[in-house]
Amino acid sequence: MATAYKVLGTSNPAATTATTLYTVPATTSTIVSTINICNQSSSPAAFRIAIRPAGVALAANHYIAYDTAIPGNDSIALTMGITLATTDVITVYASSTTLSFLAFGTEIT
Repeated sequence: MATAYKVLGTSNPAATTATTLYTVPATTSTIVSTINICNQSSSPAAFRIAIRPAGVALAANHYIAYDTAIPGNDSIALTMGITLATTDVITVYASSTTLSFLAFGTEIT
């Protein structure tokens, strides 16, 4: 069993578009320690984060954050210890192109 601590994914998604931040590779489990959201504008924005088990279609029951406000020129670090199985997907959404997302964690193979 091998463990790799790493940046799992980064994204600066198009506004109002659900975008994949990270997909768990085959034969791998992942522990997401932190997801950081950064607003690079002086204007407030909002974001969504969803966990899609086995990459199923996005549904209301997948959200861990929904239209959460983030002030201008600010960042939010969500430290949760999310456990993911093979092919699970983290999906992000931003109200503005000024938001960027980074996921940090551990892959276990």
